[in-house]
Amino acid sequence: MAALGKYSFGVGDRFGKEGKAQLQAILKVWDEGVEVTPVWNKSNREHETVGSHPESLRKEADEAIKALGFTGAYFVDADHINLQTVEEFIPFSDFFTIDVAGFIGQKASEKEEEDFLQFFKSYMGDIAIPGIERKMQISKSHLREMLDSFLLASQKAGEIYKHIRSKKAEEFHVEVSIDEVENPQSPLELFFILAALAFYKVPVNTIAPKFSGEFNKGVDYEGDLEKFEQEFEEDLLVLKFAVKEFEFPQNLKLSVHSGSDKFSIYPVIQKLIRKHDAGLHLKTAGTTWLEELIGIAESEGDGFRFAKELYAESLERYEELTKDYASVLSIDKQKLPVVGDFSTGKDFADALRHEATSAAYNPHFRQLLHCAYKIAAEKEDFSQLLEKFRSRIEENVTLNLYERHLKEIFL
Repeated sequence: MAALGKYSFGVGDRFGKEGKAQLQAILKVWDEGVEVTPVWNKSNREHETVGSHPESLRKEADEAIKALGFTGAYFVDADHINLQTVEEFIPFSDFFTIDVAGFIGQKASEKEEEDFLQFFKSYMGDIAIPGIERKMQISKSHLREMLDSFLLASQKAGEIYKHIRSKKAEEFHVEVSIDEVENPQSPLELFFILAALAFYKVPVNTIAPKFSGEFNKGVDYEGDLEKFEQEFEEDLLVLKFAVKEFEFPQNLKLSVHSGSDKFSIYPVIQKLIRKHDAGLHLKTAGTTWLEELIGIAESEGDGFRFAKELYAESLERYEELTKDYASVLSIDKQKLPVVGDFSTGKDFADALRHEATSAAYNPHFRQLLHCAYKIAAEKEDFSQLLEKFRSRIEENVTLNLYERHLKEIFL
């Protein structure tokens, strides 16, 4: 199987129309001499919302690769799957993001604990991870906390992996997602989780931990950059140590979820992956849909009318649209514009486009519309507008991914 590569970039595409435009952004990075592996990702929830199926994402990726003559490796990610949702993805995916966050905090059986402790006993007490200078110790009380928090989640990851392996003869890549929880994992907790994944024989290629700060949908990172830097660097060191201790795949690397638009952490990430010669997987989602809407709005006429109507309906259906994303939104409803504030499509696009230095940019407006793709999926004229304004939309999608994301991290 083709290697995932040192650097990989996950791209979401709600409506499956922008594969070529997304790949154009990847190709621009290759032209600069940096190889970044494209990974198209889509979750079961997104498929259900827009009425698509896993086969369609595979088709989109394959067609984009063929159309642009890309000769590097590429992958299709079954994003945030579990045992209840994975089945339909298996024939069409070669990258599986196993989400076990829902099991964190639930206890494993006493038998599982006893068996794991036999495997883990040599790491009790003081533990030295090369590169981390501060003293770290796994006490009996801390071990109990970690067992209660993370062992069952790791066991479930093993069950999901074994199920996929039993159904899929071809090789595939594995990511484990533990980011959608309240508190970030400490270096020792991340090490414990990796040890448990090794115990349950999950050959993880990327792992998505929780970091401090706010990773809200479609807007920049909010938090302490120095604290993020310390966490990110220590996590890199933990992964390097775990590869040697547990014989994980050599390409094991950190994955940053909700990575789209986290512009303020990109320089930190770039500095640290270079310092430690480390790989990275950055996952974006939703930002392409917003570039579609920007392109439609700024085309004026029918496009602007559609955008205004969609926003008006978004305000009416606010609770419905945001309920599944409540933990990753920071919308102040008092700062949402009224529909009448927009006299042109350019006004609408300027408020939506993520350019923090622009006085017109409104992050509250952007976050709400990030969730409003459900409304677009219900509109018969949306697909027609995507084709009518294809050139402008593709230009927006490519520019956004290359200039604001890929270039800032990898070049």
